[in-house]
Amino acid sequence: MTRPGRQSGTTSVEFAIIGVVAMVVLFGLIEFGRLAFTLNALSEATRRGARMAAVCPINDPAIAQVATFNAPDGSQRPLLNGLGTGNIVVEYLNATGGVVGAPATNFMQISYVRVRIANFQHQLLIPVFGRTFTTPAFPSTLPRESLGVPRVGTGPLPC
Repeated sequence: MTRPGRQSGTTSVEFAIIGVVAMVVLFGLIEFGRLAFTLNALSEATRRGARMAAVCPINDPAIAQVATFNAPDGSQRPLLNGLGTGNIVVEYLNATGGVVGAPATNFMQISYVRVRIANFQHQLLIPVFGRTFTTPAFPSTLPRESLGVPRVGTGPLPC
C-alpha cells in the first residue's frame, strides 16, 4: 500500500513528457502539410514559367515575374516567402537538349525552353527540429512556340 502523498506530482510529470511529444507530432504534421504545399507551388511555378518562356520574347523579365506568381507588370502577389525572380533560371535548349549559347542570336537552334528553381531555401518550423534546406530544382521543359515572334510581322510581341 502506498500513502496518498507520495505520488502527488507524477501526473504532472507524465503530462509534461507526453505533452511535449504530442506537440512535436502535431507541429510535424502541420509542417508536413506546409512542405507539401511549398513543393507543389514550386512545381507549378516552373510550369508557369516554362509556358511563358515558350511564348514570350527571349529573356523577357515577365517570364520570371509570372513564375514567382506575380503579374507580368511586376505587381507583387507573393505566394511563397523567399521565392523571387533571382530563383528563376530560364534556359533555351536545342533539339538534343543542350543549352543554346546566346539564344537571341541563335534563335533558329532553339527547340525547347526549360525553367527551373535555383537555390530556394525552405525553413522547417517544427520546434526543436527546425532547420533550413535547399529544395530541388523542379525543372519544367516545354517545346518552343513563338518565342514572342509573330508569324507575320517583324518585331517581338510583348508578354
